[in-house]
Amino acid sequence: MASDGDPRVLFAMNLVLSAAFASVVVWGFSYLDLASFTLRTVAGFGLIVFLLTYLIVLR
Repeated sequence: MASDGDPRVLFAMNLVLSAAFASVVVWGFSYLDLASFTLRTVAGFGLIVFLLTYLIVLR
């Protein structure tokens, strides 16, 4: 009998990993002069990644 784990831990891990991934991707875009590395840009992209992974995992 396997446990799915605590949903709060999964939520927190998704939040942290999405933010880390977003910051790396936005930094790379900033390095290539495709986007500016600001908190707003990182937060926006992080929110998109967070929501996509959350929806994909729920299916």
